[in-house]
Amino acid sequence: MRRMAFGCVLLLVALSGCTSRFIDFAPDEEAIYDQPIEEVWPLVRTYFSENGFTFREAPGTASLETEWRQEFAGSKVAAHWHRYLVIAKPEGPHRCKLVITRTARSANKALEVAGSDLIWGVDGRTLDDPSGLGSAVAMDAEAQQSWGDNNIVGESQQGARDMVLEWKVFRKVSPVLAQSAKKSNATPDVLVMKDSGIECGLPILGLGKLARPGNVVLLGELHGTQEVPHFLAQSACQVATQGIPVTVGLEVPDANQARLETFLASEGKEEDWAKLMESPFWRSPYPDGRNSEGVVYLIEALRKLRSQGLDVKIFAYDRPPLEGDAREEAMARKVMEVAGQSQKRAMLVVSGNLHPRQVKGLPWNPDYRPMGHRLASLLPNVFSLDVAYNSGSAWICALNKEQKLDCGVKPTKGQDNGDRYFVQLFDGKNAQGYHGIFYVGTVSASLPAVHQGVEPAGGAQATIPSAEPSP
Repeated sequence: MRRMAFGCVLLLVALSGCTSRFIDFAPDEEAIYDQPIEEVWPLVRTYFSENGFTFREAPGTASLETEWRQEFAGSKVAAHWHRYLVIAKPEGPHRCKLVITRTARSANKALEVAGSDLIWGVDGRTLDDPSGLGSAVAMDAEAQQSWGDNNIVGESQQGARDMVLEWKVFRKVSPVLAQSAKKSNATPDVLVMKDSGIECGLPILGLGKLARPGNVVLLGELHGTQEVPHFLAQSACQVATQGIPVTVGLEVPDANQARLETFLASEGKEEDWAKLMESPFWRSPYPDGRNSEGVVYLIEALRKLRSQGLDVKIFAYDRPPLEGDAREEAMARKVMEVAGQSQKRAMLVVSGNLHPRQVKGLPWNPDYRPMGHRLASLLPNVFSLDVAYNSGSAWICALNKEQKLDCGVKPTKGQDNGDRYFVQLFDGKNAQGYHGIFYVGTVSASLPAVHQGVEPAGGAQATIPSAEPSP
């Protein structure tokens, strides 16, 4: 199932209007060196040393494993750690390749997958390799013991091959080996526009097809999960580090715009959190998942990206107390207004998955015009994606048997397409008005960021005016 899903992604065709050689953020072919391992490996070691990595090697092998490196240091929400296992493998008598596996750990459970608390695999230690370097068991066991200053045991773990880094190393090492600029032309259509040290997670397959300057990508989500906000955070990071300015739209009342902008420009201190979270939006008596811990994670991640010099913006576009067609029109007008000011930016706009539909009508109202349908008639290059996920849980508000709104953790049923995020396009729009899907793996519920309406995320206390109405 997983291989089939990835195969479909790699067969995606470029959309009309894209004239650049840039195809996607993730390559679909291996970087092969025309030199043997003994010539390549010393330069690989130098690359990781010069880029600030501390690593250890198994004696007599062309392999290394870096220590944990922390990203978003100091963040109470978005901090995570990552490391690399690098192995050189022969590709014939005089050729070789690198296989780089990236492992991430996070205190946030958005990366957690079923069974992540168990060790699946066999002990890789042998007489020839007593350390077991590279085996799943050895890496998991080692991570739970003190090693240097970067020892970390996170709530969740995610690992996969990182072909983007493999090509970055190739582009640095290959010209030195070949002593010719011609060798650099062998790289695939993957361009790292901003060679920064910012960690953006595993490349999201297919994202680069849509996340381009001038495009508006509408993401129809299932509210109340950890994974959708995490997908948005990684997407924004990967787009911005390609040198593409990115604007993220949230289905949050637009009265919060000033608070969001102020927080994004802040240092993320306790008082900054308090100002952000004092809005009544975070204290709704019926939290529907749009004001969850996961959304706070996303906002904090965008703040950290901006603080590291990336061109990242955020905007709120919901318009309560409007409902129905009036609400869809107001939201569409707000997105159109921001898009008109962002023609050289990529826009990622997330909402409940009814709003991005680009077809008129609903089963109970044939004249209903969702936000996506309205935007498609007003703007070029508007693309709608529906969320896809594996079964899990979400924080959902629904009517109970007594026809009263019941909010809480509910089971969700989906389809397993692996653990890695990806975007897949259809051949045109489907009957629901979507151009494709974005897949986020197994979903897990994200609880309201403000529990019982008294304490904002981040641990900061805020004064809540008792007379201030709820949205």
